[in-house]
Amino acid sequence: MEAAAKPGMSAYEAARERTVLENKRKMEALNLRHLSAAIMAAPKTPSPMKQKRRRIIEDAVVVPSPPRRSRRLANLPEVKYAEIAPHSADRMTRSPRKLTARIYLASRGSISMKARMEAERKAEELESQLDPEFPSFVKAMLHSHVVRGFWLGLPSHFCDTYMPKQDSIITLVDEKDEEFDTNYLAYKKGLSGGWAGFAICHGMQDGDAAVFQLIKPTTFKVHIIRVSSDDQSEEGE
Repeated sequence: MEAAAKPGMSAYEAARERTVLENKRKMEALNLRHLSAAIMAAPKTPSPMKQKRRRIIEDAVVVPSPPRRSRRLANLPEVKYAEIAPHSADRMTRSPRKLTARIYLASRGSISMKARMEAERKAEELESQLDPEFPSFVKAMLHSHVVRGFWLGLPSHFCDTYMPKQDSIITLVDEKDEEFDTNYLAYKKGLSGGWAGFAICHGMQDGDAAVFQLIKPTTFKVHIIRVSSDDQSEEGE
């Protein structure tokens, strides 16, 4: 039975009122209120799902396994390193340095700044006598150039102007016209592989000076000026 519209109620409000009453009537017909109350009052029963068994992990006993050995060493007696004294007289000793290393680590004595400057002056004097058509520069040798490391950095301005823009093979020609190939690293502007062989072969030492004359796009003529030790300088004076 529909409810009569209240006075002053719009048609929309009247329709909404009828919808609310109709929904209320349907819920009472389904008896949802009593069903909800019955569910809340019912005793709780355990879930029919299968109960999971908890695993009991016992402390595992770790049995050490024998060390793996190759078939080649299987029949040899096992070495127990703990029984070897760390400071035993039979311990291995370092292999001796190579002969060339001993030669170049042996210094001719301390080289004074005066002797270095004198060698560089002689190199500059020699450079001034060379053909100006071929560009050149003077390089004073340091410990890292001819003793350890054997890396020879070239003047940046010279490389930007005359040297190849990519890594190349640069040939060094000594005063006897013997040729030595070296690796030129363009991005680092210096000589790497092959320079050590040239320096060792010519006995170059810390304090020497060298004139590099670019006689071809990838070929240097190298003139070496030896530095005088302090003892030789005093004898000359």
